[in-house]
Amino acid sequence: MSDIVITTLNARYIHSAFGLRYLYANMGELQQHTALLEFGIQQRPLEIVEKLLELQPRIIGFGVYIWNAAEIGAIVAILKQVAPQIVVVLGGPEVSHPPDLAPWTELADFIVTGYGEISFPDLCHQLLVGIQPLAKIVVGQTVPLADLASPYPYYSDTDIRQRIVYVEASRGCPFKCEFCLSSLDLTAKPFALDAFLTSMAELHRRGARNFKFIDRTFNLKTDTSVAILEFFLERLSSDLYLHFEVIPDNLPDRLKTAIARFPPGVLQFEIGVQSFDPAIQQRISRRQDNEKTKANLAWLRQHSQAHIHADLIAGLPGDTLAGFGNSFDALVALQPQEIQVGILKRLRGAPINRHTRAFDLRYDPNPPYALLSSSTLSFAEMQRINRFARFWDLIGNSGRFAHTLPLILADRPFARFMLLSESLYALSGSTWQISLKRLFELVYQAMAESLAIDQASALASLHQDLRLSGEKGVPQFLAASAAPASPKRSTANKRQKQSLQAG
Repeated sequence: MSDIVITTLNARYIHSAFGLRYLYANMGELQQHTALLEFGIQQRPLEIVEKLLELQPRIIGFGVYIWNAAEIGAIVAILKQVAPQIVVVLGGPEVSHPPDLAPWTELADFIVTGYGEISFPDLCHQLLVGIQPLAKIVVGQTVPLADLASPYPYYSDTDIRQRIVYVEASRGCPFKCEFCLSSLDLTAKPFALDAFLTSMAELHRRGARNFKFIDRTFNLKTDTSVAILEFFLERLSSDLYLHFEVIPDNLPDRLKTAIARFPPGVLQFEIGVQSFDPAIQQRISRRQDNEKTKANLAWLRQHSQAHIHADLIAGLPGDTLAGFGNSFDALVALQPQEIQVGILKRLRGAPINRHTRAFDLRYDPNPPYALLSSSTLSFAEMQRINRFARFWDLIGNSGRFAHTLPLILADRPFARFMLLSESLYALSGSTWQISLKRLFELVYQAMAESLAIDQASALASLHQDLRLSGEKGVPQFLAASAAPASPKRSTANKRQKQSLQAG
């Protein structure tokens, strides 16, 4: 039994709730009365409510994010029906910017905005001793980072074996990109480096090998970045994996030297390019040197083994289909291993909302609040981009079409992949639940019908990619192009044909 439960819903099991561990670490004398529970967004709300009630809590605190807001709303609604006496407290980015709140948040008793490591324990203490705060909205207090208790001891051995370990060497961001909530921060504040590295050494000693840094600007301070990289260089192993979010136009030589020392498979850099359009960059207060960005991405691909995951955002104020295509083409030319085609989201409290009226930004009212249309991008065009993004993930980012993708993209990547995307959707009627074998069939058909790629080249590249994919069985188009088959092979092809027709 626990008087206090802190909980959230993760998008996948491999994720761990870093914010909850910070709360738990800083509960002080209330920690012994607090339980930390994590669930997944795939779990049924009724089952989650049942598990929460088994602990007979007096207070339940929920961490609310864009990916779990709807599910937590359903859970809170059930809780208030079956156990209205329990005090429900909400916190997290999705509820930190009143009055911009979802209607279901009215069911909560209290909302803690901003950082909760100090304010949430204070609120719980008041409630447990019978003091009823007057205000429903509790403004989170910020404290010097050195005064916060460390969350890292509260990763369990199971977490370390099976999940991503989230860490942070700094908080905040000095940049003001309006689509991001970090633009509301005054600056980036570092944790004490020696203490941080001591915590990393202990996690590594316990077996942690999968580290994801949540710093918004890992490479902001070169001395700190190099020190962290050198720390891990001293602990290299075949199973070490490090994920960093990197600003694209700041890669000094000292940092390059450290990066170049890592072998393949260790470093992943998430690099937010977002747009190469100077007018859009200025409009959303994004300072980015495009030439330095291109030079740094080119250097990383040519002189390092880092895996580059580069982000673009479609639908920024003033963006057009052609303009987004130009940014996509420029990024493809730099050859990152992955290009994440994201859609602009309406984050509650984000400064980009000031452009809503001027650019007629229309968003889906349901999480994750993706852009539906704007004055420069119609709903039909946004749907085309959505399908483009999905098929790009399946084909461009998956690594399964390494030999075929250059044939598809040729010298006009965006235009040609858009043609392929539209053809794939016309053939399949869906962007989801497409088996790998079926996807190869569809790509072959679309290459021939929409891109006029000669049959021999298409067959050769797809055959090589299919072989490397490990997919069992032979798709119909490859079987038909092969030498005369044995009776057994013919039977298999007949079954495949029936399956394809049924699909």
